[in-house]
Amino acid sequence: MTETTHKSIREIEEEIIEEFAMFENPMDKYEYLIDIGKQLPEISEANKTDDNLVKGCQSKVWLHASRNGERVLFEADSNTVITKGIIGLLTRVLSNQKADDILNAKLEFIDKINLRGHLSSQRSNGLTAMIQKMKAFALAL
Repeated sequence: MTETTHKSIREIEEEIIEEFAMFENPMDKYEYLIDIGKQLPEISEANKTDDNLVKGCQSKVWLHASRNGERVLFEADSNTVITKGIIGLLTRVLSNQKADDILNAKLEFIDKINLRGHLSSQRSNGLTAMIQKMKAFALAL
């Protein structure tokens, strides 16, 4: 892929905001989030390690990062469907982006689709933990 074919974090966030705007019913948003999780590519078993577990999540969430040139690639999985959808959204936005862009991402789509508003406080804490781990990987890589 050439540089011009990469979508920016902002462009991907706008797509997600538009997709979620189609749903008025909160249950439809949940169903869509579950569908996103089902579409998440499988993470290799070799990357389902304790080091890749996101601490602070009620569910088990594995997050693996690697580099492709100056871009950070994320693979993820979870043992629950809602959480898998959440990490699916985050990997969609942040994977294949430059480390600086990941570190500076405000991730405004989370509030614009009212994602936290539909999560329990523990799941909301888990969302924060996932974001922190992704930014920590970007910083380390």
